[in-house]
Amino acid sequence: MLSKLLEKEINDQINYEFWSAQLYLSMSAHFSDLGLPGFAHWMYVQYQEETTHAIKFFNYVIERGGKAVVQPIKEVPTNWDSVLSVFEETMEHEQKVTARINHLADTAVAEKDHATLSMLRWFIDEQVEEEANAKAIVDTLKLVKDNGYAIYSLDKELAARVFVDSTQTGTNA
Repeated sequence: MLSKLLEKEINDQINYEFWSAQLYLSMSAHFSDLGLPGFAHWMYVQYQEETTHAIKFFNYVIERGGKAVVQPIKEVPTNWDSVLSVFEETMEHEQKVTARINHLADTAVAEKDHATLSMLRWFIDEQVEEEANAKAIVDTLKLVKDNGYAIYSLDKELAARVFVDSTQTGTNA
């Protein structure tokens, strides 16, 4: 059984993952408006990933005998000053997600819930990748600045990203 504290905190995380998905979908729309389909696609894949993360948490709560609660999602931003500012916000957001996941792991340890800690390891590892990806793009954007050809090339590169549904990969989570 999932403790009431972990049930509440994981339900809050479900909400945050869905909010994250909406944020990335908004960023995708922003890039579409700018005529950057590769950037839009990259953010759309982020949207898909965050949605599957929410579903992984949702299913876990149910699997552990808890009640999954779908909560209202706060409004997300819709405009940014630059391509770089979008990815700087992405990096900052992923750092917040990491802190939230780490807090959940700390709570699982305090609650002596080894099953939840085991499930969270997947998310802990995922966050290392999420932060590294965002940082790599921020670093590249800082390097190329406003070079149109470089932005165009990066747009083509980001268009190649492929979505992998983490709820279907046979992982524990």
